[in-house]
Amino acid sequence: MKPAVKKRVFSGIQPTGNIHLGNYLGAIRNWVETQDQYDNIFCIVDLHAITLPIDPKELHANVRKLAALYLACGLDLKSCKLFVQSQVHQHAELDWILNCFTPMGWLNRMTQFKTKAGSEMDTVGAGLYCYPVLMACDILLYQTHYVPVGDDQRQHVELTRDLAQRFNNIYNKSIFTLPEAQIRDAGARIMSLEDPTKKMSKSDPNPSAYITLLDDPKMIKKKIARATTDSERVVAFDPARPGITNLLSIYQILTGQSQQEIEADFEGKGYGDFKAALTDRLVETLSPIQQRYNEIINDMAALENLLKQGADDVRPIAERTVQKVKKAVGLG
Repeated sequence: MKPAVKKRVFSGIQPTGNIHLGNYLGAIRNWVETQDQYDNIFCIVDLHAITLPIDPKELHANVRKLAALYLACGLDLKSCKLFVQSQVHQHAELDWILNCFTPMGWLNRMTQFKTKAGSEMDTVGAGLYCYPVLMACDILLYQTHYVPVGDDQRQHVELTRDLAQRFNNIYNKSIFTLPEAQIRDAGARIMSLEDPTKKMSKSDPNPSAYITLLDDPKMIKKKIARATTDSERVVAFDPARPGITNLLSIYQILTGQSQQEIEADFEGKGYGDFKAALTDRLVETLSPIQQRYNEIINDMAALENLLKQGADDVRPIAERTVQKVKKAVGLG
């Protein structure tokens, strides 16, 4: 019997700012734990990063930093392919073609453009408006089955499916695989330490609102000590108390304990005891990642070779899709 063909997973993160705890617990840790189950393709989407102004040197450095963190978190290149988006030109090539098939009305409904553009909607670059199409191309190039995303990215996967279906229907061919959003409940939404009604974000102007994977123990202790809770002083899960519930959710993911077990452990104890225990867990989790990261980032030549190999590995997959699309459209 032939071995079962693994389903393909594609995902990527922009190389802007630092990877924070929410990225790790909500996405990267899950990738690591399930990487043997799928055919994994992970991409550092640097083309998306230039939709808003960014310093060139910062962008270049952030790409390498992000790659090193991916590997330090446990991604195994025997089980996945890791590459930089701009090193595979087929992303940009397919993007132009599918932009020509994307109705303006579909892009007008995308909420993230309105959020990011704000009052500057008439002056921001067109790339910010069209980047959902590039995101769709990232996914469709590799005939992806599953896209692990947070709930806030569900709309982008739906647009990707709509585009794939539209193109397939126009040419009456199964050119694109229709991907499915893979949304996990546990850890899918780690909230801000400062405002627990908002998702933790690396673009938050307040660095106390998030913990990065490279924060040292003193910084972690300081941020957790300052994290928003409430005046009740009872360590218990309660949706009406988002501050303490957010911290408890982080603790639950790190320990694997049930809500009942955690509440029993801290019965009669205050927030100080709980925050100290959470700090210890965070330091214990992040220290080996930081040690491995320093080893990787200090051997830049080896890291560059790994990224080049990743691009070389995925480029033939992407090219096969582009050729199918160009043949259908009549290009070339």
